[in-house]
Amino acid sequence: MINLLRFVRNVGSRNYDRRLAALKIAADRLIPDFRLTWHQMDWWHDSSFNAYLERFGERKGFNTHRRWMLWQLLRLVRDVPGNTAECGVFEGSSSWLICSAIEGSGRFHHLFDSFEGLSVPEKSDGSHWRRGDLAAPQEVVAKNLHPFASMIIFHKGWIPARFCDVSDEKFAFVHIDVDLRQPTLESMKFFYPRLSPGGVLVCDDYACTTCPGATASIDEFLRDKPEKMIGLDAGGGFLIKGTAVETTKPLRAPDTDG
Repeated sequence: MINLLRFVRNVGSRNYDRRLAALKIAADRLIPDFRLTWHQMDWWHDSSFNAYLERFGERKGFNTHRRWMLWQLLRLVRDVPGNTAECGVFEGSSSWLICSAIEGSGRFHHLFDSFEGLSVPEKSDGSHWRRGDLAAPQEVVAKNLHPFASMIIFHKGWIPARFCDVSDEKFAFVHIDVDLRQPTLESMKFFYPRLSPGGVLVCDDYACTTCPGATASIDEFLRDKPEKMIGLDAGGGFLIKGTAVETTKPLRAPDTDG
């Protein structure tokens, strides 16, 4: 009853913090495990980034934090030799960020996708995905990325069939977003040895409960490698080639006896 009164009092307030308090009361009741975030984020007001989000219809979506983190991670590879690649392109929103980061550098961006959506999920992929999910025609992607037409190279086909097209190349940045175990594993097997020292590999699906197979395949592949995935707070993870990372260990629980 007290929370209901607080909600009614705050929801009509002109004060942003009080409206956020009302939202939290509603969220705690409707989705108890959901965690809100503070609103004092400078990047929320970045006009060029917001224009990019609007272009791809994502400003009011759930991926804005992940898009911003991808944009920031791209800053790490300015002086790393090699081209860039994306496995799993959808409508091209991630590739737009990658191309924006490397524009003018003389690098090429390689796009690998069936453009027919996902392949058939395995049992290890869980029950969230179906064959054909996330389909976007190549023509739509090409139109979305037309400002970067001279730097992008399409490789249409099911992963890993077209990886042979770039078998002799080195890469500075690779983005993997294929959701399922087998194509994620194939992408790791191919691109990890071709990633230049200091290069960054990002998996958008890592540690997401909707993509258990992708997460397991990466952990399996990296088990005997010095690099490990750094999990990101909004989902996904990344590694830096040549930077050793400690295997995740349980966090010590706080004392409960006072």
